[in-house]
Amino acid sequence: MSGETGNPPALVKPLISERRLLLLLAAVQFTHIVDFMIMMPLGPQLMRELGINTLQFGGLISSFAITAGVVGLAVAPFADRFDRRKLLLFCYAGFTLGTLACGLSNNTATLLVARAICGAFGGVSGATIMAIVADVVPPERRAHGMGVIMTAFSAAAALGVPLGLKIAQWWKWEGPFLTVAAVGAVVWIGLFRILPPVRGHLTEDKVKSVSDFLGLLRDGNAWTGLALMATMVLGHFTLIPYLAPHLVGNVGLPETNLFLIYLTGGLVTVFTGPLIGKLADRHGRFRVYCVLVGVACVVIRLFTSSGPQPVWLVLLMAAFFFACANGRFVPGQAVISLAVPPARRGAYMSLVACSRDLAAGLTATLGSHIVIQGANGRLLHFDRLGWLAIGASIISLWIFKRLKTVE
Repeated sequence: MSGETGNPPALVKPLISERRLLLLLAAVQFTHIVDFMIMMPLGPQLMRELGINTLQFGGLISSFAITAGVVGLAVAPFADRFDRRKLLLFCYAGFTLGTLACGLSNNTATLLVARAICGAFGGVSGATIMAIVADVVPPERRAHGMGVIMTAFSAAAALGVPLGLKIAQWWKWEGPFLTVAAVGAVVWIGLFRILPPVRGHLTEDKVKSVSDFLGLLRDGNAWTGLALMATMVLGHFTLIPYLAPHLVGNVGLPETNLFLIYLTGGLVTVFTGPLIGKLADRHGRFRVYCVLVGVACVVIRLFTSSGPQPVWLVLLMAAFFFACANGRFVPGQAVISLAVPPARRGAYMSLVACSRDLAAGLTATLGSHIVIQGANGRLLHFDRLGWLAIGASIISLWIFKRLKTVE
């Protein structure tokens, strides 16, 4: 396995195949996503047992994302000065301990702090994963490599979230976080034993100072990539935090059947994620992205405006929603990773993660001010979130077209 064409190898010692490395990093991403996603389907249970409203629940969601964005921004100037292996091990350890703190929380305040700790370490950890993939996987296979990492979402939705919901039903809401912390400890040991040093970028013209980092901030193409990530998040995450309360209160899905939504969506995207990556590499990233956005907008409108529906129809819409709404991140992430030279990719991917996390946090906060839980359990004004998601998705098409690649 080698680095970019004409550049030094990204891994000092070829101790691990490209596929094995991607699967290991996907395992790390799996725990990140389960930890973040499990909060949202737990919404009805958390609001009931902690006695909180939609605004407070939105705060719990946004605390993870906003903290991840702020800390990621602080770390970004220095991200390319370290061996990515060491940085990932340190941040992933902090994330795992934060998840353990969530499971040990006994009130809203301590849970809020624990979620912020998870976000602080998880955001940098996730950005480091994407930087490693961009360093190691050549540009001609970059979308496929991102697709493999994106299967972590599929696995989290198909296995992690449904299992977490069942654990919460069998035990209590703290159970899923304790389980994720245990899995994270095992994955950390795997990283420590298997992942070789990733420091090929250190032999190049690395970012050495804050002034160099500020030079990156003056790169207009880099800002276009950040804007693309932010609009992709707005076009998707606008709905996610309140999807479970909408399905239970508006669509009439029993709370015990919520796991079927994530199981169905996850199983579908296990296959569509890598497939979308291959199609994007073969037929063009922008062309594939356009198709995914078009289908996603139709599904979002149907999903957000529907009243009571049979379970089979809800599952069908969920399958299309997860496949298309999440699938567009595969070509999007691939083209964003090519927006700056490899020597500055670590810092840039940290900024990309910041834009993603801050957009997610602000979106969750905005949603908490738009939707209202009625006296009968219905979620009011959820359709407005759908229109916001559609508008952001359409804007992302224009931004995607303007983004240039440097490799």
